[in-house]
Amino acid sequence: MSWFRKQKYASIKPTKRKDMPNGLWMKCPKCFQILYREDVEKYQRVCPKCQHHFRVGAKQRLALLVDEGTFEEHYAGLESVDPLEFSVNGTSYKEKLAESQRETGLKEAAIAGTGKIDGIGVALLVMDPFFMMGSMGSVVGEKTVRSIELAIERKVPFVSVAASGGARMQEGTISLMQMAKISAALARLDDAHLPFISILTDPTTGGVLASFASQGDINIAEPGALIGFAGQRVIQQTIRQELPERFQRAEFQLEHGFVDMVVSRANLKSVLSQVLRYLT
Repeated sequence: MSWFRKQKYASIKPTKRKDMPNGLWMKCPKCFQILYREDVEKYQRVCPKCQHHFRVGAKQRLALLVDEGTFEEHYAGLESVDPLEFSVNGTSYKEKLAESQRETGLKEAAIAGTGKIDGIGVALLVMDPFFMMGSMGSVVGEKTVRSIELAIERKVPFVSVAASGGARMQEGTISLMQMAKISAALARLDDAHLPFISILTDPTTGGVLASFASQGDINIAEPGALIGFAGQRVIQQTIRQELPERFQRAEFQLEHGFVDMVVSRANLKSVLSQVLRYLT
């Protein structure tokens, strides 16, 4: 009987399973639904089930906000160096920079330039959360200051899109110096009577929040964005109190007056256009 079974099935060739391409599906961290990646991209990287806003790179952010064909990048040649010869667990700062450059296609964690939003000329600074967590070192600080100076020179509003874990520890005090430098530049922008619109996305924390992201004439946050200076665990251990639900999220910050409005990504450009028209 066993011989018969072997002969019966010997001519049947096993079919090869077609390999499914990687990256077709993704999981929403809020509603835990498995999502077709193309659907998420179609909705501007927003979950179609629960409206969770996924993080967006600088190039895609520019495509969502700036009128097509109007953006002109400035200061693209600026690159970070390794002033402290910093290294952790055998990996140098230079190697970390090179890795982020390969992964994102960017030279640094921010793109600066000029463009138009619904026909209104602006100077822009857009951060990328995928380049070393959007951390601010000397180059990001310099690009921010130069963008502000460009706004003053051209007499146009300054718009920043923050997405950062804070100051870049690999540059030590040099990264912290950028905070004062940017604040001084914003004071000059204010003296020129030009508006500053700050858009806070997930995450906006640390030195970036303290130095410029919280200083806008109008502060606009995306839904669910983490916005705060220190981490929740650090705060809780320091004050020895239980923190409220959704602490440091955009909606919590709106309720407590830290941001002026929370706007979904689909409506962000139109709201930004209205604000710019009102202020200019």
